[in-house]
Amino acid sequence: MSDSRYIIGIDLGTTNCVLSYVDTEEDKEIIRILPVPQIVAPGETDESDLLPSFIYLPTEQEKKDKTLTLPWDPFGDRVVGAYARARGAEVPGRLVVSAKSWLCHQGVDRTAPLLPVDAPEDVPRLSPIVASATYLRHLKSAWNFIMAKTEEQRLENQEIYITIPASFDAVARELTVKAAASAGLENIVLLEEPQAAFYAWLNEHRQDWKDLVQPGDLLLVCDVGGGTTDLSLIKVTSEEGELALKRIAVGNHILLGGDNMDLALAYNLGEELRSRKIHLNSKQMQTLWHNVRIAKERLLSDSELSEVPVVIPGTGSGLVGGTIRTGLTRENLESILLEGFLPRCRADELPEERPRIGLQELGLPYVNDTAITKHLAGFLNLHSVNEFDSEEPDLPTGILFNGGVFKSDLIRRRIADTLGSWLRDKGSQELLELASADLDRAVALGAAYFGLVRRGDGLRIRGGIAQSYYIGIEGSRPAVPGIPPAINALCIVPQGLEEGESVSLPERQFGLVVGQPVEFRFMASTIRPDDQAGDYIDDWEGTIEPVTTLQTSMEAPDVNPGTVIPVEIEATVTEVGTLALFLVSRDKGLRFKLEFNVRS
Repeated sequence: MSDSRYIIGIDLGTTNCVLSYVDTEEDKEIIRILPVPQIVAPGETDESDLLPSFIYLPTEQEKKDKTLTLPWDPFGDRVVGAYARARGAEVPGRLVVSAKSWLCHQGVDRTAPLLPVDAPEDVPRLSPIVASATYLRHLKSAWNFIMAKTEEQRLENQEIYITIPASFDAVARELTVKAAASAGLENIVLLEEPQAAFYAWLNEHRQDWKDLVQPGDLLLVCDVGGGTTDLSLIKVTSEEGELALKRIAVGNHILLGGDNMDLALAYNLGEELRSRKIHLNSKQMQTLWHNVRIAKERLLSDSELSEVPVVIPGTGSGLVGGTIRTGLTRENLESILLEGFLPRCRADELPEERPRIGLQELGLPYVNDTAITKHLAGFLNLHSVNEFDSEEPDLPTGILFNGGVFKSDLIRRRIADTLGSWLRDKGSQELLELASADLDRAVALGAAYFGLVRRGDGLRIRGGIAQSYYIGIEGSRPAVPGIPPAINALCIVPQGLEEGESVSLPERQFGLVVGQPVEFRFMASTIRPDDQAGDYIDDWEGTIEPVTTLQTSMEAPDVNPGTVIPVEIEATVTEVGTLALFLVSRDKGLRFKLEFNVRS
């Protein structure tokens, strides 16, 4: 629908969702934000640019009261937004949070009803896909309620760009597409969040961006959201006398962000309460965690505040069981965030790893080391620009921040000063800080601007797919007792393949077992940019990571089960931003599509 009137950008964030739009029949220079109606209290609605990414699952009595309904939702089965966040802090067992982080969790069945993890038996649970679809459905309904005067203006009939972490693998991307389809949004394109933030900067500087950067600059997008730390490198080049931009590296999926910070702050306040002989049970601790998040966001968004009260409901009546009060101070906030998450470190100081415990609670696979600065050092060590051009510096010359945590000037300064010290140690130039368009809204704004770019109204960041993808090939050698067959990695999609491009390997044929259960192993890497389609890697441990395993049976008409037929491999990066893989038998005239497995 490239001729739709509106271009839509959706930031499907861990903490907030935002919808931006361009009206192509009016001024294309203006990107607007849709104020989203949402429940803010029982029987009360309001509009806000930000839709908090929280779902509250009401009790039967709350649903009967009919005070949690919206014009497009007369039942109130799932409450999304501001009231969901506030009410969920009081009743955490009915609150769905961090759905996007669960969407990329390889260790669980992401189609299964998992959330809330600690829900009582009488609370219905949602799958990460359903939760993500619920946010999108709310945005769609809000748009159609406010903006759609005709059928053609409905959101499902517009050109839509949904942002995802750059580190999302092929399965997580496919799941995002499925969530959008479940919400009735079929016409979507996926865009990496760091790129979207950079597009927002380009939109702000349409006239002068070429004066602010120069060929050879290496720009770091540092995006710390609610659930992830997302890092990308964008290189400024010169092509035929014109400046060009290329995304050359993305970080691994680092589950480290605002959620971790909130929990650290909650534990700190919990210790302060224990010093006052006040002990919180697990439910109260959950409530403290959610209320600390609200206090943190208020402090980061208002530099005039020095302290925000934090209230935890008691477990009974009277003085002993009454409300518990404490407070989050700015001094405490900045101390914990700086020393716990942003400590000063050397350029070669990498994140610490420790052995994982065999049995763990069901939860998200958060990183062991909370030092974002060390993860940044690790990212830059893995993706030294010397891999690409030995004449270029191997540290960023500029940085663009994104994410609400960077509303604090002190936090921005800590990362900038740390990077600056690494540059000075190498005798390089001072770090250039690119001013963010809007730390809360930049990703959505950039997504809409990207839609304009795709229509020819701006400069496109090149870079293609962020990871190289591989399929496991079982080696052919004599069997040895107790030693499993060697699995080699065949590169089927090289990093950088652009949307709409395809690769085929006609010079290599493989044997495909048809008519009986088989499995395919998919793998990926963000640190092997030189691998090309068809490269065969036997020593891949530590540089290529498993993504998923597909167990299926490839049925071939008129071919005996168990027969091995020769096939070639073809792969396409779709316009949406997902992968399509095919096994092609020229002899039999057969073409098998491999669907990425969405289950654990």
